[in-house]
Amino acid sequence: MTELTELTATEAVALLQKKEITPTDLIDAAEARSAAVDGTVNALPIRFHDAAREEAKALEAATPDPRCWLGGLPIAVKDLSHVAGQRTTMGGCPLFAETVASASSYDVGNLQRRGAIPVAKATSPEFGFNATTYSTLFGYTRNPWNPALSTAGSSGGSAAALATGQVWLATGSDLGASIRAPAAFCGIVGLRPSPGLVPRGPTGTPFNLLPVQGPLARTVADVALMLDAMVGHAPGDPLSYPPVVDSYRAGLDQDPKALRLGLSTDLGITYCHSEIAAAVRAAGGVFETMGATVEDSCPDFSGIVDAFYEVRGFGHVVGMGPLVDRSRDGLTPEITWSVDTARALDVETLARGERTRAAVYARVAAYFETHDLLLCPTTVVPPFPVEWTTVEQCEDHRFDRYIDWIAITFAISMLGLPAISVPCGFTRDGLPIGLQIVGKPRGEHALLQAAAAFERAMGLGKITPILPREARA
Repeated sequence: MTELTELTATEAVALLQKKEITPTDLIDAAEARSAAVDGTVNALPIRFHDAAREEAKALEAATPDPRCWLGGLPIAVKDLSHVAGQRTTMGGCPLFAETVASASSYDVGNLQRRGAIPVAKATSPEFGFNATTYSTLFGYTRNPWNPALSTAGSSGGSAAALATGQVWLATGSDLGASIRAPAAFCGIVGLRPSPGLVPRGPTGTPFNLLPVQGPLARTVADVALMLDAMVGHAPGDPLSYPPVVDSYRAGLDQDPKALRLGLSTDLGITYCHSEIAAAVRAAGGVFETMGATVEDSCPDFSGIVDAFYEVRGFGHVVGMGPLVDRSRDGLTPEITWSVDTARALDVETLARGERTRAAVYARVAAYFETHDLLLCPTTVVPPFPVEWTTVEQCEDHRFDRYIDWIAITFAISMLGLPAISVPCGFTRDGLPIGLQIVGKPRGEHALLQAAAAFERAMGLGKITPILPREARA
């Protein structure tokens, strides 16, 4: 029989539903795998497998409930979300080192009601503020493909845990790149849904459209499985809404027909590493073999980079300003710098950011009247040394600001579009490359169907889990 940790989430759930395995079997396998590999990657520093076993016993003893269709599948939860009764350190911040959650976050609660059992908290930078995964409490999370390198961030722990087979599904959150970049760096799949499809909170900034919760998994089908378990309106989240289809898993085995795709390696706003650009162009060719029309084009994203810094900065003042005022010395420099910089912006600059965002959205909406999807890189740089907090240069191009290297993803975040990262090849050094597929507003189902077809055509749906490779400088 296949090792339990090698099963996809879809396969594991099918076995749970048929009673061929138990939740406790999977929890035991997950704990053993973490003991074997997490010392290298440092993805799951907060583990509670014993508490999960108690939850599994209660689930197994209860009257069968069709609403618990995940059947007791173990998952990891990013350490910015709450699991009732467990620590939430807000990404390894010393100020919250011993904070215990009294209730689960909305997305986690949905997963639990549908039969998921959290077994661990996954690493994040403090408050998710960096596009790399490092924190004061827990140190560096390392890339399984080469532990000398970064997982990106901020959902780096979730991505590394999945890539090494420690869990079958993991939650993530994404403001600028935080689901998609770690998925690309670790060779897995990550979906940034439209704002509101997966409920977010409780939070002090419930009207902010930039941050979303979403699923990470090893395959597109597993991401759809998890999405079905995460969605649902939550009264405490004013942006949340019921799913627009009955199931995001339905029809993924059917290839879409006559797709009209745009392709860009830089969206006209950044620079892309030559190897990644070549892989993305090759991915466009794969879609053409499936009958799609692919053209080199994208909407006009002019102004969106500056607008992101302005809109993001205002959100940081709203969300983090009071904490900076109370506990500046207990926070990482990135957080205090971001809040201080945003506070220096005048109101006209903030207004310009929102006007630019509206203008770009209008151009993107017009573009999607004649295109079904947009293809572009998930990251424009390959995985970099784990100690780096930013990327200053890619080949001969120098980035101006410390997160300019994720412009290819935060441009999409600004517009509320759903986007998925799927593996599309490897660099010459054997490191994963991610293809970012961007869908129409609230177009998750069509996006997942296209991603699943691409995954089948590429044959990259089974590249993980892996054992951590030897570190190479």
